[in-house]
Amino acid sequence: MMKSINRIITGLSAVLALASFAACDSIDYPDRYKVADGKPTVYSVRYADKDVNITQAYMDEVVCLLGKNLRSVVELWFNDQQATLNTSYITDNTLLVSVPKNMPAVQTDKIYMITSASDTVTFDFAVLPPVPKVNSMSNEWAAEGEMVTIYGDFLIDDAATPLKIAFAGAEVAHDDIVFNGSTSVSFPVPFGAQPGYVNVTTLSGTGKSRFMYKDSRNILFDWDGSHGGLAAGHGWRNGVVHNSGDDAWAAIDGAYLYFGGADLGPGSTDAWAEDQFCFNYWPEEGTDTDALSLRPEFAEYINTYGVSGLVLKFEALVPSTNPWMASGMQLMFSNDASVTYGSANNNYYSDDSFPRAIWQPWTTNGGSYDTADKWVTVSIPLSSFTKTPDNKECATNFDKSYLTGLSFFVWNGGVDGTACSPQIAIDNIRVVPNE
Repeated sequence: MMKSINRIITGLSAVLALASFAACDSIDYPDRYKVADGKPTVYSVRYADKDVNITQAYMDEVVCLLGKNLRSVVELWFNDQQATLNTSYITDNTLLVSVPKNMPAVQTDKIYMITSASDTVTFDFAVLPPVPKVNSMSNEWAAEGEMVTIYGDFLIDDAATPLKIAFAGAEVAHDDIVFNGSTSVSFPVPFGAQPGYVNVTTLSGTGKSRFMYKDSRNILFDWDGSHGGLAAGHGWRNGVVHNSGDDAWAAIDGAYLYFGGADLGPGSTDAWAEDQFCFNYWPEEGTDTDALSLRPEFAEYINTYGVSGLVLKFEALVPSTNPWMASGMQLMFSNDASVTYGSANNNYYSDDSFPRAIWQPWTTNGGSYDTADKWVTVSIPLSSFTKTPDNKECATNFDKSYLTGLSFFVWNGGVDGTACSPQIAIDNIRVVPNE
């Protein structure tokens, strides 16, 4: 009986609440926003933050329409993209709105204002894509003439203002560019290209790449000393180093680290193939193999950008004849509390409290990964060094104390795969700003 009474009271309360809301909603407050009758008139458009009239704006930019009877507008479109209206920013004479950030399917260079009576009023106004974003390149160390792909956004080719790609010292011929939508373009590296940033210019302006072509900054391991990096590890496994001609593929830049010659998987925790798939660098205080973080350029980057502002990069090649189908590559910067040359051990490999990143591309590539016999650039932000050996979240925070040593080791990763005998070549291991 009590439960029935409670249900009746609860239901009655809900009805009264709805009735109260409806009553309040019908009250005509003096400042209540009302949609006006009639049609709007727009005299001009200006920037939202300065009194300058404009005839065009970039996507996602806030603009202000000036006119009369603007409260009659119930929908507003730039080209064929609908904008979001906020009545708090609409008066009879002004209307603040963000230009939609999606590319129009049909560019008419008009604003369309629709009223409650379904009348449409237009105003001439062009929408420009933002300055191009140039985020990454498939191979930052590609040779002249080699096909590469740049990834980013707003890579727009306009008939009146064709897209341009410029390396230091050379520009890509427009006829050589293959457009893959607005998020990537492919082309051969132009002859004469020099190390440096890549600039992409569109009708909206010039965007500078977040990477450098042939980036030789802060190379920790180049396996031959050609760019100031180390030629070997310093630990139980110093790394198997191969030279051009040792394998079926061409070297990217002199000597390189080689993983291969043993089976992996199918289980994620099958036996370690440490001799064939590992290199260690353990610091030895007071020698030329001291902490990596003491290298002047690395120390400067750590101080300037912090751990969260840095990214680990290297070039890698996995041949199609020996694809990678099991286990993850444990990328482990280490601190002196975990391992040094004097306290040599490999216990940190399987330590769940030791944060690391895991590179395991075969898991998102249909269970098998190769680079089509080409070198590619791998980029992993240091902010991603948050994993346990089986790719779960680690409870320990990764900080700059972990930047004294480095190990790459293929094992575990938390996902079973297919038994395989992969070959993995690695060169130019570096840590640079994540610009």
